[in-house]
Amino acid sequence: MRFPLLPLLALLSLISPAALADDALPQDAGNMVWLVCASALVFLMQAGFALLESGMSRSKNALNVVMKNYMDVCFGTVVFWLIGYGLMFGSNPTGWLGTDLFAPSEMDPMGYGVLLFQTMFAATAVTIASGAMAERTCFDGYLLGALVVTALIYPIFGSWVWNSGGWLAERGFIDFAGSTVVHSVGAWVALAGIIVIGPRLGRFGRDGHPREIRGHNLTLVALGGFILWFGWFGFNGGSTLEASTDIGLINLNTQLAAAAGATGSMLLASLLRRPILLTETVNGSLAGLVAITAGCASMTPTFALLTGLIGGIICTLGGQLLLRLQLDDVVGAVSVHGFAGAWGTLAAGLFLKDNMFDGQQVMTQLVGIGACFIWSFGTALMMYFAIDKLLGLRANSQHEQRGLDLSEHAEIGYPEFPSGQHAYTADRAADLEWKP
Repeated sequence: MRFPLLPLLALLSLISPAALADDALPQDAGNMVWLVCASALVFLMQAGFALLESGMSRSKNALNVVMKNYMDVCFGTVVFWLIGYGLMFGSNPTGWLGTDLFAPSEMDPMGYGVLLFQTMFAATAVTIASGAMAERTCFDGYLLGALVVTALIYPIFGSWVWNSGGWLAERGFIDFAGSTVVHSVGAWVALAGIIVIGPRLGRFGRDGHPREIRGHNLTLVALGGFILWFGWFGFNGGSTLEASTDIGLINLNTQLAAAAGATGSMLLASLLRRPILLTETVNGSLAGLVAITAGCASMTPTFALLTGLIGGIICTLGGQLLLRLQLDDVVGAVSVHGFAGAWGTLAAGLFLKDNMFDGQQVMTQLVGIGACFIWSFGTALMMYFAIDKLLGLRANSQHEQRGLDLSEHAEIGYPEFPSGQHAYTADRAADLEWKP
């Protein structure tokens, strides 16, 4: 059958010559759609953190925990745009920090998407400390620390790794989506914070033995864990910065590691003949997610599963170590994001596809892990000591006993129990059991 020539020529005449010439435009648009969607998934992780951290805290502090999660992303977004993005991704001739792109307003179209995505990463890093320091940290002191982390501590280390001119990037350090850059930075900041402010009232007896202080709503903990897990598909998959076929492997590895992390935590509890706790199991899955974040694009699924399994075990053992050291981490943030993050970064070098167990690569990974700890922990320790002396970081004993919801915000997250008593009175027994 012969096709009429004139209708075909008429159809071709309707197509813009510019559209025929610019065949990259549809791909750029697809990349932008994926990057913006991934940014939204990472932003949703803030809700996951808020639910998990408030659920692991006592009811009298639930509102205060949520407020810290809500406001650190608000303030952090502004200060990262003003200062942090330039320090992290600006021109870096020295290998240590960026020197331009501060408060950027004129960028290429993809640049806006990258800025949005990296803003969500900065918010994730800074909010990790809020859960560890919960229930005894002043609201204004915490937010001041969050501003410094977002403006300086996180972006300067990030420039070493993710800026093409960074000194760790030039050494070949592998951290695809931020096991160290995001998670370990936040965890080492949190470790410095809990050292400076000390444990909650009644957390440890005079003999140093830890006393259990349980969270008020484990359903929120589980829901927060699911939301974080869901958001991680954008966290890891979005780090491609383009809608590529690599996303399938990246997110499969993410799923396997998370499931294996929870399994590892549960198996360890069974072997040690300990109760299988929901909080430890959820943290195990999060530790698996943190661990795979560095190598999710460069591992086979088998080693991704192994990385997550070991990450869950390390998380549980790390939590026990902190208790022995009398360090009070309310949500286990240091174990989940710090210990598991360091392991995952090392695993990215050990299990590098097509170049496994390369000694030089493993040494590079260890250098990056050590540099992260020295920089993040050291600067945060000085920062929190300064805030404590100048502004006050720890809430006074009376406010801590009554609950920070009431003392910091003049509101109560749970106004009344059926008995008519205020929620914070039900928690006072644990506070008053031991007097400092």
